[in-house]
Amino acid sequence: MVMATRRGFALLAGGLVAGCATLQPPPPAMTGDPEAAWAAVLRERVDARGRVDFAGLARQPAALDAYVAHVGMTAPDGIADRAARIAYLINAYNALAMWNVVRAGIPERLSLLGRVGFFKLTRLVVGGQAISLYDFENDVIRPLGEERVHFALNCMVVSCPRLPRVPFTGPGLDGELDAAARLFFSEPRNLRVDDAAREMHVSAILDFYTRDFLARAPSLPAYVSRYSATPVPSGYRTAFLDYDWTINRQPGGGAA
Repeated sequence: MVMATRRGFALLAGGLVAGCATLQPPPPAMTGDPEAAWAAVLRERVDARGRVDFAGLARQPAALDAYVAHVGMTAPDGIADRAARIAYLINAYNALAMWNVVRAGIPERLSLLGRVGFFKLTRLVVGGQAISLYDFENDVIRPLGEERVHFALNCMVVSCPRLPRVPFTGPGLDGELDAAARLFFSEPRNLRVDDAAREMHVSAILDFYTRDFLARAPSLPAYVSRYSATPVPSGYRTAFLDYDWTINRQPGGGAA
């Protein structure tokens, strides 16, 4: 969201009564290894470009349901190791967002009103507690102070970071997040530098969460330069690219 859209989202969400919120209970607990089920979802339902086979998930939901059920019973606070907790939170957010798209009937895109419903008014269950995706990100994940999660969290639309085909892990988290950041800034859809105009055109994600990135670097160009193949000169002006809220589904991956 650019700033005007973010304000519109806040005003619209604030103008809707709390009674409009809906609770989506998780699927029943299932036997088997939920972590293996999530790994299978990513391996079998996500392609090399990060697009999701939502229609296939709608037809055969068992693996995704198994992991969402696991998230519904697993409280993040019970994971003592910080890296393992962050990895779990990223995987949980991505799985819940994926499940929420299927639950919503696989919309073509998320309009402003659709985003309010998807992120704010739909409450999902994490560790026995009902929470919206918006609050899960802003009240649970962001306070941990790991800004690179913004290159890993995926709300299933085209302008999100590329969804990986393997889960995030505690032991490998630092390298995985570094790789996600480098991949993010290697894609022209997320970063373009105009030397003639002395401008850096960058994903609106850096607009949404400017505070998080500036906690790690003196400026956005300085932050981007940590991960981009070519450093961005510090004097360049920052412009934000439009955000595409089209659901990032595979061709033919519409409603089942």
